[in-house]
Amino acid sequence: MRLELVEIKTDTIPLDGLLYLPEDRAIRGAAMIFHGNTMNFYTGAPRFLPPILCELGFVCLSFNRRGHDIMSIRDSRAAVGAAFQTTAEGIADNQFAAQWLSSRGFDTPLLIGHSNGGFLAVQHAAATPDTPALILLSAHAGGGVAEKLAAKTGLLGADKTDALRQQAIQMISQGRGDDLMLLPGWWYAATANSYIDRLTTMPNTVKTAPQIMCPSLFIRGDEEIPEAYPAEDFAAASTGKCDVEIVKNCDHFYRGREDAVINLVHNWMIKNLL
Repeated sequence: MRLELVEIKTDTIPLDGLLYLPEDRAIRGAAMIFHGNTMNFYTGAPRFLPPILCELGFVCLSFNRRGHDIMSIRDSRAAVGAAFQTTAEGIADNQFAAQWLSSRGFDTPLLIGHSNGGFLAVQHAAATPDTPALILLSAHAGGGVAEKLAAKTGLLGADKTDALRQQAIQMISQGRGDDLMLLPGWWYAATANSYIDRLTTMPNTVKTAPQIMCPSLFIRGDEEIPEAYPAEDFAAASTGKCDVEIVKNCDHFYRGREDAVINLVHNWMIKNLL
């Protein structure tokens, strides 16, 4: 495969990514890979899946949303990253990437998303009826599910989520919505605006499932909480056929189980797309 470093324009800062191009074989289509929350295009599934996609003849775009990593800088000392993200921005970034890929001649890419990227992939597929296929890797439930499960999962704000919500609301009322808050665990820091956005604006993944017409695959590790990553409920609610695969001895990041995930994706694509 051949790799091309790309830059995708948005209405603010551009997105960086890699375009993976098959060589010595016919191109069958294209794929976009959406990374997980605070991750990027060179870690996890956006890194280990492109080679198998190219082997199957798919051009693959793996890119950073503006909300990549926890915090970073680009071409100045102004901070950017997931600490500042909003749901609307994530949805828009995927649209910008799809438009860029369309300008290269690929109008209907299949969608692959891990975790928050999977959540966003569901929303993108719902808004794009001609999406040929959807592969969800531990896509989260969206809606208010994360907040309800926070004490159990230890994410968002763990058992301090209610107090952090009130702190964020107060900061916003004081005109300090862009100031950072420290969180007790992952993802460690977020602005007050971003924290409240996370709690209040995310669509519900299962409730969106009836809008998904294309075939889909939903993978989850057996060490993950089903309520947080609702593969079975999504499959039951989806209009299109959805296959569910639970990977044994597997966590949310598929550490040590990358080959199992690669094989599941490979075999599903051969059966459903080729």
